[in-house]
Amino acid sequence: MVEKDSKNKKFSTRIISEKFFKKDVHGAISMPIYRNAAFEFADSESIAAAFQYKEEIPSHTYTRITNPSVENLERKIKTASGAENVMMVASGMASISNTFLTIAYAGGNIVTSPHLFGNTFSLFKFTLAAFGVEVRFVNTDNLEEIASAIDENTCAFFCELITNPHLEIANLPEISKILRVKNVPMIVDSTIIPWCGFDARKAGVDIEVVSTTKYISGGATSIGGAILDYGTFDWTHNKRLANVAKTEGVSQFSFKLKREIARNIGAAMDPDTAYQQSLGMETLELRFEKMSETAYELAQFLSQLADVVKVGYPKLTGSAYKNISDSLFVGNPGAMLTFSLKDKKACYDFMDKLCIIRRATNLFDNKTLIIHPDSTIYGTFTPEMKEIMGIESNLMRLSVGLEDPDDLKADILQALGKQN
Repeated sequence: MVEKDSKNKKFSTRIISEKFFKKDVHGAISMPIYRNAAFEFADSESIAAAFQYKEEIPSHTYTRITNPSVENLERKIKTASGAENVMMVASGMASISNTFLTIAYAGGNIVTSPHLFGNTFSLFKFTLAAFGVEVRFVNTDNLEEIASAIDENTCAFFCELITNPHLEIANLPEISKILRVKNVPMIVDSTIIPWCGFDARKAGVDIEVVSTTKYISGGATSIGGAILDYGTFDWTHNKRLANVAKTEGVSQFSFKLKREIARNIGAAMDPDTAYQQSLGMETLELRFEKMSETAYELAQFLSQLADVVKVGYPKLTGSAYKNISDSLFVGNPGAMLTFSLKDKKACYDFMDKLCIIRRATNLFDNKTLIIHPDSTIYGTFTPEMKEIMGIESNLMRLSVGLEDPDDLKADILQALGKQN
């Protein structure tokens, strides 16, 4: 029987139905974990052909380069997202660093918002700066400011799909129009919304970076990252990639990333991680829908409490980003929300009384997690840097899990000293 085009299948069906690149010798229906480092070849000609990319169907040679378990996860993500090429790496930060090590160069610049995850900010501001790469911080709500910051040495425009923890949303389709005219790629960290809720290609994204530690791992089982190339940018406009040969089905970006940068940096995903995250992909849509529904319910609940100064969630009426959120996303805009109490002490007192909600970093674990960003992920930055990054001392970040929303509400009320 001829299988129907996978594009006609629903999201979860496409992922679960994704076939192995090569048939498993034992007929396993879940890709086995290939923990080995090296792969044997029948003869000298075969191994030479593999290393010189002369095979019609590429073989695996060494797990730092490719691995069947990792390849299977890449294929699932490619199916879920519609990307032209996908590469798995060791973490979300590895996805960002490997991406910019592929396209950036001394004398080049990156246009971005100062409202970034702490390590991303540090990578741009300090790590890449040591290699001569400039970062230009702009207000991503201001299209004219973005346009004026771009010049002939701009490597990319970068932003987070929803900023963490500010919950700001850039108007990607409008920004994309500017970037197309100026021949600058759009790179977006979309960790906050998985592919069942956001179509990156439709929004004008060229390269997508994701921390697969979050939704994809299926309950924070493992650390990982993904780099997705949609094949939509002409990389001859990038000074680093202008002379890289384009091969069939592979852009200059993916060619450079896979053949040089990723190999030389060595931030390969572990096969055990790939196996766990492949399983996580199969329940991704179900978990996202449940978590994001509860997040919206909790955001509305918190908005009604007198002790809560402010609540951040893009779908709330009154949010400055509600309209763009409704236009970009399918369903609710993720399972992260923020809320503010009177001051830092009130935040600490509240957090210390929680029983169900865990005091821990990370996002989109099956368990609901809370942190005080100012003293944790931004704790080592100076007050001046925190002001630039927009970090407030009375703000808390809540990553909503799979618990019953009524139990989470009760935990919040008792921690505030209220009767349920």
